[in-house]
Amino acid sequence: MELGVALAILGAAIATCAGVGSAIGVGIAGEAADGVMSTDKVSFGSTLVLQALPGTQGIYGMVIAIMILVKIGVLSGNILDVTTSQGLSLFFAGLPIGIVGILSGIFQGRAAASGIMLLSKKEGRLGNAIIYAVMVETYAILAFIISFLMYNGIKIG
Repeated sequence: MELGVALAILGAAIATCAGVGSAIGVGIAGEAADGVMSTDKVSFGSTLVLQALPGTQGIYGMVIAIMILVKIGVLSGNILDVTTSQGLSLFFAGLPIGIVGILSGIFQGRAAASGIMLLSKKEGRLGNAIIYAVMVETYAILAFIISFLMYNGIKIG
């Protein structure tokens, strides 16, 4: 395998690592949801919404990874000639969403868990809880946009 292809695949793998942050964040929020479900004040639906929010980072990372793999022909089975420079560029394109996705997924899970605790103490505060958790999402979206723009600037073949 050429070094360029290997670097590009590594970039896709790093982008996919955003799912690690999502898994941890969803787990943190899920633990909080389980804890407050014993009260009659909190509905399953409202806790589920908050628990699901940290899962988006994994989706963003997966999208960038698939785009990289499609660009170099891995998914079609027709791997293109990728120079070391192009592979390194694709590697770097996977970094923003990979790194920020891990961190923002974890911190969004913590914010969502706090929002779930808020729901257990004050009824009708789902909107407030969502807003706090979504503020963390902003940085995952920005990282996704940067990875996307970097990816789009790379020409193969």
